[in-house]
Amino acid sequence: MGRLQSFERTTVVQAARDLFWDRGFEAASLADLEDATGLRRSSLYHAFGSKRGLFDAAVEDYQDTVIRPRLRILTGAGVGRTSLVAYFEELRSTVAALPEDSPRRGCLLVNCAAGLAGHDAPARQVVDGYRSELTRALQDALRAAESAPGDPGPVPGDAGQTRAPERARTLASLGMSAMLLARVNAAESVALLDTALHQIRAWFPQDAPAIG
Repeated sequence: MGRLQSFERTTVVQAARDLFWDRGFEAASLADLEDATGLRRSSLYHAFGSKRGLFDAAVEDYQDTVIRPRLRILTGAGVGRTSLVAYFEELRSTVAALPEDSPRRGCLLVNCAAGLAGHDAPARQVVDGYRSELTRALQDALRAAESAPGDPGPVPGDAGQTRAPERARTLASLGMSAMLLARVNAAESVALLDTALHQIRAWFPQDAPAIG
């Protein structure tokens, strides 16, 4: 087979992406990838160099088509409490709606953290990069929410110290834990996302009186 056309490449990469999402890097065999993509391994090697090259392309597609569109609600103008709630409500709806046999349960990158990334430095960098990107987006939205009327503002005794980094770590941990559990216990995953939503609403009550 000759070089893949761009539209064919996207189709192949996304078919492989869903297989890796479902089974992880190690468990997805070349035979499985042939079945999923409809290509012989010689064509896959010609286009991507190796199984790992195909996995890297799948991860890049996942970041571009799943992760960053989802994070977009936490960045840009007008972010704050509403965008934080919307982000976690979308995650909750996604987890609750997926059937148990869906290959798209949880998060490909979080799933990778429990496997390949444990002994592979480039994969570890990708997973930690996702954690950093998520945490920064949450911090931006949290800072915006803290500046709105009703939030108590700086931590008592630490003049000017924002709560956003600590709060962002809490929310990122709940979100990533929920995505990991989505593969084994969807109900508990939903409960963790509900906990995140409850925490946001406790930090930023909608009916809080304006300060000053």
